[in-house]
Amino acid sequence: MRIRTEGLAIIALAVLTGAACSKAEQGASAPQQILRFPVFQDPKSWDPAEASSEAETELSQNVFDNLWRFDDSLKVVPDIATTVPTASNGGVSADGLTYTVHLRHDVVFDNGDRVTSTDVLYSWNRAAALRGAYSSNFAAIAGFSDVQHAAASLCAAGSDPLACHSGVEQRLAAHDSQFQMSGLSAPDAFTVQIHLGRACGWCLAAWTLQGTTGAIVDERVIRNDPLNWWSKPGGPGVTDGLVGTGAFYLNAYVPKQSITWKAVSHWWGTPVPRLREVINDIKDPSAMSTAVGAWEQGSYDIVGYGGHSSLSVADILRIKNSSGEAGELRLIPKGRTTWVSPNIGNPATGGPFLGESEAAVGLRRAFAESIDLTGLASTVCKNLLCIPATGGLITKGLLGNLGDNRDPLSKFNPTEARKLLGIYDPERKLTANLKYSYDAGGLNDPVASYLQGQWQRNLGVTVELDPHPDVSGYVSDRIAGKFVLSRDGWGFDYNHPQDWFDNLWGAPAEGANTSGFADPVGDPGPTTDQYNSILPKADALPITEAVRLYAQLSKLLSDQAAYFPLYYSVGQFLIHTYVAGAGSTTQSDYYWDRIHITRT
Repeated sequence: MRIRTEGLAIIALAVLTGAACSKAEQGASAPQQILRFPVFQDPKSWDPAEASSEAETELSQNVFDNLWRFDDSLKVVPDIATTVPTASNGGVSADGLTYTVHLRHDVVFDNGDRVTSTDVLYSWNRAAALRGAYSSNFAAIAGFSDVQHAAASLCAAGSDPLACHSGVEQRLAAHDSQFQMSGLSAPDAFTVQIHLGRACGWCLAAWTLQGTTGAIVDERVIRNDPLNWWSKPGGPGVTDGLVGTGAFYLNAYVPKQSITWKAVSHWWGTPVPRLREVINDIKDPSAMSTAVGAWEQGSYDIVGYGGHSSLSVADILRIKNSSGEAGELRLIPKGRTTWVSPNIGNPATGGPFLGESEAAVGLRRAFAESIDLTGLASTVCKNLLCIPATGGLITKGLLGNLGDNRDPLSKFNPTEARKLLGIYDPERKLTANLKYSYDAGGLNDPVASYLQGQWQRNLGVTVELDPHPDVSGYVSDRIAGKFVLSRDGWGFDYNHPQDWFDNLWGAPAEGANTSGFADPVGDPGPTTDQYNSILPKADALPITEAVRLYAQLSKLLSDQAAYFPLYYSVGQFLIHTYVAGAGSTTQSDYYWDRIHITRT
């Protein structure tokens, strides 16, 4: 992917009191091994079948394991499974349609229940039936659509949540074939076979996405409280709480106030956790600067964990310029790209960028090449909050990124831009009365002002700014293609180009992309046909073979000037030097089992 109100006063007092204790009171010979950091969102759910935000999965990834996990390079490595299945090790059939997965024999849930292949089938079938945000990660498994169709009457939008969850549990307990994907089977207690309805080169990455549908849950626990089990404490002997196979369990949760996690004693995995507890105060995002101040005073060990690593420029600069704290600030690229979408495929909306004509493409290119991305990063982001998006839409560090300065649309060329405008709109009639629409707040406001200035200065075109305070309403209108120029963006889920190309353009995402590029619902052209011919071929192949096809899709996008690149996001983390092993990948925080406190 993916907790927000003020912390409980007594918790805050306890934290401050602990920070003030003497070494003798704390124990001079050994650190307490208690990690404290704030979170800025109360969870909607830690249930892997329904979790949908980074703020939820950043925490729950430490409670639940998948068959595989991503390492620090976002490479898929074994977790509950003994190996990553490939054609060469016999885990993937020659036609790419059957995966054979062997499970470790020593994995147990934190309440002591042993994990077998039955748990895998239950977890995945349950996630498919509950129809959560990430249920489509199983879309290629044979029988997936049948399960979703069968569960629709129980779990349709607006249905009673308790009836949905209880009904699914009853059907699964009865081994109702309508609620079991036909492509899943368990030849024995420690073997799972996954049969696909179509070849899928991206599925393994999707199944590995932590904290979501690929995570393994305990049926014996969930059936005792199908709806609210995830919000109750877990641990040894628990029969109806948050139980997983990870290195930590939920010890206490006070909604909108605080969360306490504890390490699982005798955890089956490695490394053995050295932390004893992790304590979170749940705060409102408006309290970020207050939390930074608390970190500076030693009340928090980290700020930036838990899916909210966006600090204010003022706080970052103050800390960066502090000789004692500068080394504790870490700027880490995060998997989000922001760009401008011109209206290409929505005839009802119109505008000068519509279609695949030479004029439309030329005007799109003029507007893209008139933006100085280096200036944007330095002026708006102070070279702290973002970096120029010069490697294509896929964020730097991820599979499918083209490499620095390899995207032709990212080149700042105001002379060529003005020339193109002169050729295709010499009287400035087509580009008169343009609006740039965006969701107000954060970087979006100063970025909009910057773009307005760039287009005025470098093209002589006045673009009116159209801010939208209602973010959800703006996103709905943007996806519906109602804007001629709009702010667009994507935060990746798993490290595979399919996560970008399928979700943002082309037939699989009919009506879902803002510009309407390559969308057959709009005004199909030869590029649409070409895009939608290449995409399924790329998605079916192993990534080593698919890379060249995804590169062709990137070229189609840039040749058509289907987007105006802006920036890749950067996360800001404050990590005290005594917190060893903490950090983040482009996707997520490092797991807590690798962290320990070094000070006494």
